[in-house]
Order: sequence, then structure tokens, then C-alpha cells
Amino acid sequence: MKFSVYYLLFLMALGFVACGPSDEDKARVRLNYAKKLLETNDTTQAVLQLDSVLILFPKAVYSVNAAKSMKGEINIDLFKKKETELDSVKAQITRLESLFDREKTEYDRYTQYIPKRQTLQNSMNRSFIQVHLDERGDLYLSSNYYGKTLINHVALSVYDGEFSAVTDTVPLDDANNHQSDFMEFKWEKVSYRDGKSQNVIDFIANNSDRKLKAVFLGKSQFFIILEDFDKTAVEDALNLSKAIKRRTALEAEIKKLQSQLNIQ
Repeated sequence: MKFSVYYLLFLMALGFVACGPSDEDKARVRLNYAKKLLETNDTTQAVLQLDSVLILFPKAVYSVNAAKSMKGEINIDLFKKKETELDSVKAQITRLESLFDREKTEYDRYTQYIPKRQTLQNSMNRSFIQVHLDERGDLYLSSNYYGKTLINHVALSVYDGEFSAVTDTVPLDDANNHQSDFMEFKWEKVSYRDGKSQNVIDFIANNSDRKLKAVFLGKSQFFIILEDFDKTAVEDALNLSKAIKRRTALEAEIKKLQSQLNIQ
């Protein structure tokens, strides 16, 4: 009698499991959720739901095929949108490139973009902030001091009243901190590579309409007022840098989608 009771309970448990939702039912719930996400343009989450159908319910044939079809349609639409965006970005790059001269010397690994108003001729005998941009979109600033005495500067601050931004420090013994003599004059050039000047770049670009000043920070300090064309050069270089990097990202994303969609 005791055995019969346990056996009956076991059969009831089996019946309960058998009556539960099937893999197809569970997968269909995720498919419907993916459709709702697409209606709200949440493509990323929709794809995650479709991928979960393929991973969690491989035997739910109907839902798996539906998920594959829906994901293919999403990728085709995404491919077209990214191609359209790439065309727009390329047009933006062409427009911005006209503001720069291109140069690649024997010392350059990559082609450099030189702002037309920051040429060597326009930068002789003055202290100024220079913007550096290459074909990869790599962007940084350098501070160039020209005077009769060394100030041994290691950083740069740009400000207007209480608003300011400062670079990271580049020590005097760093390879990016150069000093030289020419007749009775002294030259100092500090290059703020690897993101050391990004906050100052953003500050100048976002406040180019202000009367910005700069101070070269070191054993002594030296103050300048930023020329309008120097501020414009920074703003244009930042826009071109972003466009170049966006082009690179889009090209990689499009190539990946082409592989997924078997598009030549």
C-alpha cells in the first residue's frame, strides 16, 4: 500500500511535468518579446532575445527558424542603415579634410593633417597651442613656447574666468618634452599624447566662442591668449578625428554584417 502511494505520487509528478509548457511555447514567448522590443526600436535587446531562442531551445524547430529569419531581417536593415551612415560620414570627412593640408615626412608613420592656419610660416616667433591629427584619427595637443628664457614647462591649462581645463603632466625628462636654442631665443615643445590633452581639446572645442587664455605651467609660467584660428583648428580637428574613427568603426561593423549575411 505504501509502495502504491509513492508510485501514484511519482506518476502525478510526471504528469505535472508533461503538462508544463514545451520548449516551443517557451521559445515563442521570447519571440513575441523580441517583436515588442523591435516595435520600440530596441534592436540590441531584441537580438539578444532571438539569440537566446537559438541557444536555449535548439529543438524548438519552428521558433528557431522564425528567430533566424527575424534576425536576418534585422541584420539586413542594420546593414542598409550603416551603409547610409557611412556615406554621410565619408562626405563629412571630405568636407573637413579641405580645412587641412596633408603631410607625411620620412619621420611620419601615418599621414598628418595640418590645419591650414597652423603652418610653420604662421607659427614662427610665437608661443601657441598646436593640434596634431593623423589619418587614424589619433589627436593630441602640444604647447609651444618661444622666448628669451626657459620656463621649463610641463603642463598646459586653458581657461576663461572660473572655467578651465588642464593637461596631464609631461616631465622635463620625458621624450615628449623638448627644449632647444636658436640664437638668443629658447624653444620648448611639450606633446600631450595618449589622451593627456583630451580634456583640454574638449574644453576648447566646447568654448571656442569664449576669449580663452592659456598658461604654460612649469618652473615659471607663461600666459597667452588663444588666437581664433587656433581655437577653430582644435574644433575642426576634433570633428575630423571623430569622423575618421566613426568611419573605421562602421567599416568594421559592415564587414561583419556582410559575413553574416553572405554579402560579397
